[in-house]
Amino acid sequence: RVRGDMETPGRIAATPDALDFTVENVEKALHQLYYDPNIENKNLAQKWLMQAQVSPQAWQFCWALLSPDKVSEIQYFGASALHTKISRYWSDIPTDQYESLKSQLFSQIARFSSGSKMVLTRLCVALASLALNTMPEAWPGAVAEMVRVFQEEGGGVDGRARCLALLELLTVLPEEFQTSRLPQYRKGLVRGALGREWGSVCPLLQQLLRRTDSPGAVKARVLRCLSSWMLLDVPLSESEGLVHDCFSALPDPELFDTAVEAIVNAISQPDSQRYVNTLLKLVPQVLALQDQLRDAVQNGDMETCHGICRIAVTLGENHSRTLLEQVDHWQSFLALVNMIMFCTGIPGHYPVNETTSSLTLTFWYTLQDEIMSFESDKQTVYLQVYRPVYFQLVDVLLHKAQFPSDQEYASWSSDEKEQFRIYRVDISDTLMYVYEMLGAELLSNLYDKLGRLLTNTEQPTSWQHTEALLYGFQSIAETIDVNYSDVIPGLIGLIPRININNVQLADTVMFTIGALAEWLADHPVMLSSVLPLVLQALGNPDLSVSSVSTLKKICRECKFDLPPYATNIVAVSQEVLIKQIHKTSQCMWLMQALGFLLSALPVEDILRNLHSLITPYIQQLEKLADEMPNPSNKLAIIHILGLLSNLFTTLDISKQDDESADGSAPPVKTAPPPPGPNPVVVVLQQVFALIQTVLSKWLNDSQVVEAVCAIFEKSVKTLLHDFAPMVSQLSEMLGQMYSTIPQASALDLTRQMVHIFASETDHFPPIKALFELVTSVTLSVFQQGRGPAEVGVSAPSLLFFFFFFSSLGILSLKFPETPTVKSTCLFFTELLPHCSDVPPLARVVQEDGKLLVQAVLEGIGGGASRSLMDQFAEVLFSLNKHCFSLLAVWLKEALQPPGFPSSRVTTEQKDNFSQQILRERVNKRRVKDIVKEFTLLCRGLHGTEYAAEY
Repeated sequence: RVRGDMETPGRIAATPDALDFTVENVEKALHQLYYDPNIENKNLAQKWLMQAQVSPQAWQFCWALLSPDKVSEIQYFGASALHTKISRYWSDIPTDQYESLKSQLFSQIARFSSGSKMVLTRLCVALASLALNTMPEAWPGAVAEMVRVFQEEGGGVDGRARCLALLELLTVLPEEFQTSRLPQYRKGLVRGALGREWGSVCPLLQQLLRRTDSPGAVKARVLRCLSSWMLLDVPLSESEGLVHDCFSALPDPELFDTAVEAIVNAISQPDSQRYVNTLLKLVPQVLALQDQLRDAVQNGDMETCHGICRIAVTLGENHSRTLLEQVDHWQSFLALVNMIMFCTGIPGHYPVNETTSSLTLTFWYTLQDEIMSFESDKQTVYLQVYRPVYFQLVDVLLHKAQFPSDQEYASWSSDEKEQFRIYRVDISDTLMYVYEMLGAELLSNLYDKLGRLLTNTEQPTSWQHTEALLYGFQSIAETIDVNYSDVIPGLIGLIPRININNVQLADTVMFTIGALAEWLADHPVMLSSVLPLVLQALGNPDLSVSSVSTLKKICRECKFDLPPYATNIVAVSQEVLIKQIHKTSQCMWLMQALGFLLSALPVEDILRNLHSLITPYIQQLEKLADEMPNPSNKLAIIHILGLLSNLFTTLDISKQDDESADGSAPPVKTAPPPPGPNPVVVVLQQVFALIQTVLSKWLNDSQVVEAVCAIFEKSVKTLLHDFAPMVSQLSEMLGQMYSTIPQASALDLTRQMVHIFASETDHFPPIKALFELVTSVTLSVFQQGRGPAEVGVSAPSLLFFFFFFSSLGILSLKFPETPTVKSTCLFFTELLPHCSDVPPLARVVQEDGKLLVQAVLEGIGGGASRSLMDQFAEVLFSLNKHCFSLLAVWLKEALQPPGFPSSRVTTEQKDNFSQQILRERVNKRRVKDIVKEFTLLCRGLHGTEYAAEY
């Protein structure tokens, strides 16, 4: 906060005269920023101060703002302005002023070492930035000089303040290096120079850390400084003594957090694995922390548990292979693994009682990967030791995955419940991974435990224990092929014996059945054991997600075995849909499940079930279509249309054995489709007039139009050529829709229709008429000066149709929408290779090629985002490859006008660019580099810090 002794000056005006960046005006703007209650005035002041900070006048006012009579907020702005000028505008500083600037900064840091901490830090960062820009050439031995200057007595500053200031400077130096905008070649140079300076830093830190009379604040700053330098990959062998001192600092609560950070940074360096002897010395030091860890667990000290666990996991995770290979020390590494196991199984429920166990999960992946990567002989030896460890891990993970008591869980916040859900997902992923090592024995192990639990009548069992074991099965079965497993029949037999008296347990039962859907497809006799449970769960809104997703999986995987159960499934599904038990997304899943189910029935049964299933919705839609449009009936209309489109997404009578509903695997035809019209087509023809009525009232609403188009688009994707009877009337309706109000969804559906039916003679006339109409309408939209975003048209849809017209394509290169320009460039790179074999195309390119080159050059010259340069380079490369002689002429003519494509490039630079492009007909990567170089020249960015990042 600004202190009350700050003056109350007038407000900064938003006029050019206000750009008088004086000390007085800066103070006025700062007061306005802190004190003015008007948010617009605050924003205005903020913007003005940012301009002031980078102005040439900043060199004058920043020193004045650091005056002792100013309040700390003003001094802070002065220090920040100094850092900004040094870090971002270093090239503005004459070399003969380096020394005076350095001297002034040393002087100010010394003065503020007993003053404001935040100002001191900004001044240290400014001097650090100066050091990074001058070392090693102009300021060799920079760090050694910093240490020497602050160790000298004088200036009326006490030794403790000087020491803390030096430590702050040494701390921010590596941090500033990490975030600096140094060019890449300088980064490597400076990193090497900083590495050599460690010899000046290490003895100082050791001395301060080991002195018994060093105040706690100094030791804490030493640890922070060490942690910062570790990020520069200081060799572990050179910091070994200091790391040992960090372990000694861990019992001190004030130093614990910073000591942990320093140790973790030291042992997680990429290069530290080279120092095997040092790593071996660290293992007993980590193991020695176990007493402190157990005490922390007993006292509920989560922070200490967390810190010690971080150290153990970092050592194990980063150096598993190195430590595994030291066979003479296998017992100490096994002890470390067991220590991490203790951290995994730390008492309490995550995240309420503990937050440590989640840190360990990645370690178990890493250790398993390292063991399994050894040659078979070595692997066998390691597996003898570590397979029992991983079986123990499974027990620990399933214990940690258990829900708390109902009463305790009810007291958790929604955020805590969500964190616990994510934690269980992480455990599930770990179990799935562990299965690769333990194999079928893991499933047998889980089955035996579940069997004993469910058949033990003497000892009551908690539902949490049962649920966790089922969760283990589900985790593995979801992603691993368990069809060969001999325990799954027993598991299916056990499921009906479970006393399901809890929502969480019921959810897991459902998900476990869903995970076994593929197995059920191979063993359909077992469907009768589980299907009643799933159908019963459908009526429980608390089990909505699990029951519906499980039914969908069963209907997808087992559809050819479900006809005996179809009547019951449809009846139960209809009932829950009518009662509106489920949310919208689950209703859509349920319709997809029914689509899979009906696909395997005889056509007459499909039609009968469809009639029963959708008649209530058609009647409701008829009623809604008669009403005046309003937000309430809009949602109802979209919901009904969504139900129909999801049903038609999966209803496919072609007897395809799909991997998934989204077409992620190619379908395998197992039998020819039955004769006669497809049931989906029959239904669509029956409701077509109704859909047209709905459209007539809702054509202005893109969401309703999108829902209508989705019905037909999903049907077309599923039915393919079986959709043929609908082509003519749908083409006519699409044309009417698009000519009235062009919308993206209509265009996407048109694209789908053209893709499938344009090559078929019977359907060519309506498709051709639709294509011509859509083309004409879109051209008129462009001629009115509206871009695709303004009419809601997606770039890929648009480009599919209209790049037969090169003038339109060239116009699209100038659109502000990046996706449109990218799609345009992709179109041209795909189109140009066909110049040689498509004469009409060759004529168009000859006529309009120069316009294309001009548009590309305009974008490169600054008219388009720099993120598009690779795409423009692709177009030039394609032109050079397929229209070389023409490109040479077009480039010469296009680059001739002065100031084009940018006033910043000379004629010589343009000629050089042209020659470089024409030379590269093979190396596309080189063309991209040439274009990037030229765009930087055109934008005046060549040689700047932005260029270094580009």
